[in-house]
Amino acid sequence: MIVALIGNPNCGKSSLFNHLTGLRQKIGNFPGVTVDKKVGFCKISDGSDIQVIDLPGTYSLYPNSLDEQVVLEVLTNQNHSDYPDLAVIVVDSSNLKRNLLLFEEVNDLGIPTVLALNMLDVANEIGVSINTPKLEKLLGIPVVEVNAREGIGLEGLKLTIFRALEKKQVHQNLELVSEEMKPAVKQIKEKFSLKTDYAALHYLTQTDKLSFLGQNDQRFLEDIATDLKLDADGFQAKEVMDRYRDIGQTLSQVVEIESEKHNSLTLTQKIDNVLIHRFWGYVIFLGILFLIFQSVFTLANYPMDLIDGGIASLNDFLKSILPESKITDLLTDGLIAGIGGVVIFIPQIAFLFAFISILEESGYMARVVVLMDKLIRRFGMSGKSVVPLISSMACAVPAIMSARTIGNWKDRLITIMVTPLMSCSARLPIYTILIALVVPDDKLFGLFGFQGLALMGLYLLGFFSALIGGWFLKKILKTNERTFFVMELPTYKKPRWKQVGFTILEKVKTFVFEAGKVIVAISIILWVLASYGPGEGFSKAEERVAAQNIGLSSDELEPKIAAEKLQNSYAGLFGKFIEPAIKPLGYDWKIGIALITSFAAREVFVGTISTIYSIGADDADDSTIKSRLKNEINPETGEPVFSVATSYSLLIFYVFAMMCMSTIAVVYRETKSWKWPIIQLVYMSALAYVSAFAVYWFLK
Repeated sequence: MIVALIGNPNCGKSSLFNHLTGLRQKIGNFPGVTVDKKVGFCKISDGSDIQVIDLPGTYSLYPNSLDEQVVLEVLTNQNHSDYPDLAVIVVDSSNLKRNLLLFEEVNDLGIPTVLALNMLDVANEIGVSINTPKLEKLLGIPVVEVNAREGIGLEGLKLTIFRALEKKQVHQNLELVSEEMKPAVKQIKEKFSLKTDYAALHYLTQTDKLSFLGQNDQRFLEDIATDLKLDADGFQAKEVMDRYRDIGQTLSQVVEIESEKHNSLTLTQKIDNVLIHRFWGYVIFLGILFLIFQSVFTLANYPMDLIDGGIASLNDFLKSILPESKITDLLTDGLIAGIGGVVIFIPQIAFLFAFISILEESGYMARVVVLMDKLIRRFGMSGKSVVPLISSMACAVPAIMSARTIGNWKDRLITIMVTPLMSCSARLPIYTILIALVVPDDKLFGLFGFQGLALMGLYLLGFFSALIGGWFLKKILKTNERTFFVMELPTYKKPRWKQVGFTILEKVKTFVFEAGKVIVAISIILWVLASYGPGEGFSKAEERVAAQNIGLSSDELEPKIAAEKLQNSYAGLFGKFIEPAIKPLGYDWKIGIALITSFAAREVFVGTISTIYSIGADDADDSTIKSRLKNEINPETGEPVFSVATSYSLLIFYVFAMMCMSTIAVVYRETKSWKWPIIQLVYMSALAYVSAFAVYWFLK
């Protein structure tokens, strides 16, 4: 049996889904559509399993975006693989009138329905009380009280679902079919085997939005609409007004309002007067950002040093007890060096997502979206672009997918094209390792760490670049359509620390096992390419070095031999091949190898340079990743490879570079064309190259 959870955005539907299904869930796409669906399994009162689908949030069955359209198509297509046997409508009890509009629409489609009253605590806080038994009687369907945030009322809901699946009782609310439309509606019902008149009305008024209909079926419905001289927009407006009138009559019998409490400012509203203030809102947000980036450096520094030192000690220990061989080199310089390039950044990833999760849990992140909406409209972008831009601070892939909520195609395309300019968590390892090399660990006025300021500056540079890029694209694509951004602000809540911990665990696990797999695999491949080479250039490297350095001891010759072999290896020859193109940016052939491998995933950059600079490094002072990079000397100039000019050039390069295969793939999937990802790759690469070139020569 399939049970669909349906509701307005921010009604607590996803929280309820998580409590019902626990870890028994998976995320995929609806058939033929790149819109996420969450599916899970839940045991109900008789011990049997039901399949629970968390449908995208929507305010009504008249969609304005791709994800809302999915809800319409699932609920009106009885042959859809996800068509539910039962719909659980989750509603925000503090705004019952608006939430019941969707309930009435779903109920009138002829789908057995259960109403889940959520957020009753919020309703009580603003002086709203609901007579649940009377509401159940008036609506004619089961009504259950739940607290989705705390997981209260789940057993009662499961029992109600079990009983509702047995009865499959349907209750109609409104008669919307006029006398002149009845013959046509009856004809549509019979042709498509529909349960109710209301379902037939959707086929008639929203023909173009039902993609599962064939051309002949669409033509059949369009002919009927033409004969009836149907005004679809006018019909929708009248339906909504009629429904709100009906809902108002129902609520007048079941809702009591304590006027003094209801009319006074709530704590949330008082806090919002400051946090979304036109001036102080931005000041507070920048202050919070600064605290986050300071903490990412300060708090994560100690565990990072412990991990870095631990990996180095493990490598030294293994080299001391294992015999010298290619297998030992592969294990230490390839595998463990690669793993070290992953796990050293776990503390920073954990701290970053801890702060983001706390902001989301408390309700503040929604205020950030509202603040950013006011700002980005000045740059000609859609208000709905805010969510993808903010989301991309975690990862550009789901952020680009979230642009589906933008109804206007050109606005959605602009958002997709500029979202990768926002600095994602994959760039964090690169930023932090390079900042640690060249930015002094000093404090401005004894309070503000320069390293944290540098990190925040890079994130802000990405953000303002995205705004400027959006403004240019808006002019180029000539999109002048006015769009509106509506978002319901949740009340402020104490973070659920269990959920914060779960988020940190999931993000770290994703970084270690998703990015980590790629990093380790590339590190091993890279070790092979760096340990073998073609012809005499590689095989006779030892003889050449010995002949050129007569009189040196074997210990002194060993690093020189390793360096010579590395230059003549497959990896070295490839690096030398691309070196002329990147030398103007201040990069040598070793950095060039890291640039190329980081196309698989940006995080691979650190793993690559960790592996490259491990090969041949035998000095105890160079045992950690940070010390190896700091002590690396350019043999041509005698200066540090990672000088101030080179390091800042690399930082700016990675702010703008489109070096992520997953992002390119998702842009292709969302735009259904290779044209846009290629344009995106070209313009971001050109921007990265020119900016890095300018920074290097200015600082040099």
